[in-house]
Amino acid sequence: MLRFIRLLATLAAATVAMPHWATAQEKSIIVFAAASMKNSLDDVDAAFTKKSGIKVLASYAASSALMKQIEQGAPADVYLSADLQWMDYGSQKKLVQDQTRVNLLGNRLVLIAPKDSKIGDVTIGPGLDLAKLADQGRIATGDVRAVPVGLYAKAALEKLGLWASVEPKMAMADNVRAALVLVARGEAALGIVYETDAKVEPGVKIIGVFPDDSHPPIVYPVALTINAKPEAVQYLTFLRTQAAKSIFEGYGFSFLIKPTS
Repeated sequence: MLRFIRLLATLAAATVAMPHWATAQEKSIIVFAAASMKNSLDDVDAAFTKKSGIKVLASYAASSALMKQIEQGAPADVYLSADLQWMDYGSQKKLVQDQTRVNLLGNRLVLIAPKDSKIGDVTIGPGLDLAKLADQGRIATGDVRAVPVGLYAKAALEKLGLWASVEPKMAMADNVRAALVLVARGEAALGIVYETDAKVEPGVKIIGVFPDDSHPPIVYPVALTINAKPEAVQYLTFLRTQAAKSIFEGYGFSFLIKPTS
């Protein structure tokens, strides 16, 4: 009888403890973000988690690849793209919540070379012989058919009348960070990447900046996905704060909205 009473007491204690255990579970959200955002967003996510207690699980890749994953059912609460095109695609497919969408950040397109390259600073314009500058080497960027940095790069090269001469030399990578690595390792003589990427890679140097009017504005929109968890609203709100602005600007991004606090 005594053993039975002890068993009931143990079960009762377990029952009382279960709700507490459930509420103590760590809340988390999943963020799909453009590869060029990794360093800055890792810092923003850490600040958000410290403030909210909500853990952020971030997946970085080309904006095109991430949106395709979302379309195929990959779980994501927030989508942060490196261009408007892929956010528009998500909107058309009803994969994101349009009312939460905001154009958050801006960036610049630059020409880079390996840190020890003998190539000096160049002025990027219609008269630049980019093919000759690369000599026997390749010019790395994202896939010009889908990856945002590649789309921006091709648009700029076409506008400047350089595309036909450099197309045979292009080394197209899966995302901007992969292109950055090719240059840092000396596997490509030149690269076309975002300014923020070049600034975080010690193995490369910026040798030129593409004119702003040579390509569409580089804009990073963000939105909640259609299946976003409630906690993701807090995250989206945090991205608009002065704290997030300071981090992003520290990495070279321009903050396109007025911070909320």
